[in-house]
Amino acid sequence: MKISPIQYISSGATAEQHFENIRQALEQGVDWIQLRLKNAKTAERVALAHRILDLKKQYAFTLIINDDVEAAVETDADGVHLGLDDMGIAEARRMLHAEKIIGGTANTLADVQLRISEGCHYIGLGPLRHTNTKQKLSPILGFEGYATILDALDPAIAPPIFAIGGVEERDIAPLKKIGLYGIALSKHIQDNFANPHYIVYLNNLIHEHETKH
Repeated sequence: MKISPIQYISSGATAEQHFENIRQALEQGVDWIQLRLKNAKTAERVALAHRILDLKKQYAFTLIINDDVEAAVETDADGVHLGLDDMGIAEARRMLHAEKIIGGTANTLADVQLRISEGCHYIGLGPLRHTNTKQKLSPILGFEGYATILDALDPAIAPPIFAIGGVEERDIAPLKKIGLYGIALSKHIQDNFANPHYIVYLNNLIHEHETKH
């Protein structure tokens, strides 16, 4: 399973804005999309996910649906991302085909260890700093928090771990030095839609810094 080091987490005031932002991210070269349509019904996520999946006729990408396993099953999306208060990983795995991807959120070392024991394919660990993209923000980790958690893990059993929450381009070098696999971005990618080479630039920046984990 190839997991991209850059994840785009969709945002927008409407479903149409989510779709357009996702389309622009794909046009720039993003190949891992997390559809995060909060405060919506499953039927709304299903309708939007079908439109996004239709873009696979033009772009090669992975589509992960945030929080909604039913929507992922109904649309045959590539997987789901589950928060700590969402459906359990074991239950989600029973509902999804074996090849589907399951990612999970974590905020503490205990959370990460739980996610590892549950068999998550990747972990979104954060937040790095304050972000307006997400409500009910967990305690801020900062670089020191990431370092403490990564140093306590056995790299032989840990899945890819992504930094989430307020991550910016300037954070890539220190995060990779700490041992993070990749980054999850939302507004930062949207703010750079005008630069058609930005995702290539970010990927090159990530690959310049090998992790120690």
